[in-house]
Amino acid sequence: MIIYDEKLQNVTVLGAAGKMGSGILLLTAAEMADLSLKPENKGKTFCLNAMDVSQEGLAGLMKYLKDQVLKLAEKKTVALRQIYRDRTDLIENEDIIREYVFDVMNIVRPVTTVEAAYNSTIIFEAVIENLDLKKKLLSQINENNPTSPWFFSNTSSIPIHVLDEAANLDGRILGFHFYNPPAVQRLVELITTPKNPAEMVEFAKTYAKRLKKVLVPSNDFAGFIGNGHFMRDALHGIHEAERLTKEVPFVEAVYMLNKVSQDFLIRPMGIFQLIDYVGIEVVQFIMKVMNPYLKNEDLHSDLLDKMMSLGVKGGQRSDGSQKDGFLKYEKNKPVAVYDPDSKGYKQISEFQVKCDEKLGPLPDSWKPWKVVNFSKDKKESMLINYFKELKSGKTTGTEIARKYHARSNEIGNKLVIDKVANNKEDVNTVMLTGFFHAYGPVNEYLS
Repeated sequence: MIIYDEKLQNVTVLGAAGKMGSGILLLTAAEMADLSLKPENKGKTFCLNAMDVSQEGLAGLMKYLKDQVLKLAEKKTVALRQIYRDRTDLIENEDIIREYVFDVMNIVRPVTTVEAAYNSTIIFEAVIENLDLKKKLLSQINENNPTSPWFFSNTSSIPIHVLDEAANLDGRILGFHFYNPPAVQRLVELITTPKNPAEMVEFAKTYAKRLKKVLVPSNDFAGFIGNGHFMRDALHGIHEAERLTKEVPFVEAVYMLNKVSQDFLIRPMGIFQLIDYVGIEVVQFIMKVMNPYLKNEDLHSDLLDKMMSLGVKGGQRSDGSQKDGFLKYEKNKPVAVYDPDSKGYKQISEFQVKCDEKLGPLPDSWKPWKVVNFSKDKKESMLINYFKELKSGKTTGTEIARKYHARSNEIGNKLVIDKVANNKEDVNTVMLTGFFHAYGPVNEYLS
């Protein structure tokens, strides 16, 4: 653990005020504070640079960090009592909690200049998916940092070897892709290259284990496992909705595909709601990033381009509430669908009954995602019975669902065939853990 502790004495998070960066900062700050409180590290300095270009963003970040560390401390009071057992001045729980919050916050240094990273041994990169920006920042730090730092990129789409070559890092970069939000999501995709030092990869695995993350290896292909499946799955939903517009208006087609992908496929949210959650702009951007690296495949949607041209972007506000995208939300629940032709939203209540009748009823054994996902021992039998009924269904809804499920399965299998994933279990783990699906895409439920 000597190398581990030493490497975490001086760390920088690039893009710390962003949604991903703030979560990475929180997790790393708590881990560094815990290390600093070990008896063998007494007297050693631990420094975590929270680097972002926005002073306003950093101010909000520090408030967020303090609030979250307070909640964390309240959950681990028993452990903190042991850590502070030699502090006779800390008697009450509130005193211990206050001290821990102070110790964590005392490690963090909000900064707006990249020069702060010139002494860091670990750099977490969580800036926007822009190769030129990443290259500029990583190159500048590498050229001015005498410690030969290790770079951990949170990129969700850019191949790691491309970043490595662009910034001339000689293998000292790997992909450490947290899922959103990092403080809650248990999944991390680890993307390594043959040039990575063995001790760097071992450090990454130890770090993930210390954070109690589920670590899934992904090979170095654009989009990796998670976005490799999600982008193609989203395109299928979009194309199916466009196909349906030959029979029904656009808003009804979007509603129907969203309902099928959520209810008929037993997912936590429909595909258009998921696109809105991630952000139409982000989904479009990731497809653009991935596309140049793909052969015989075009990850592109004219519909996404049209929504962007109309200023409909989705995404989330800083407080976590959902912005309007394909769907309009009230209390984070969809209530309307956007119509690009009229440039306005149409209430779902106006056409819901009509669409539900066209789709037809759900199979008799259907249970909502929450029931299935948290049924533990009963989940497998519930899914087998449900998909058996879905397979024999003769309604529009079951037909669309079977086709959707088959495409999802095909995508998952191809990720293994193309060696993006090492095996189908890794694909399934990513979708189960990172996307909260009730079942993995690579299965035999409809075979």
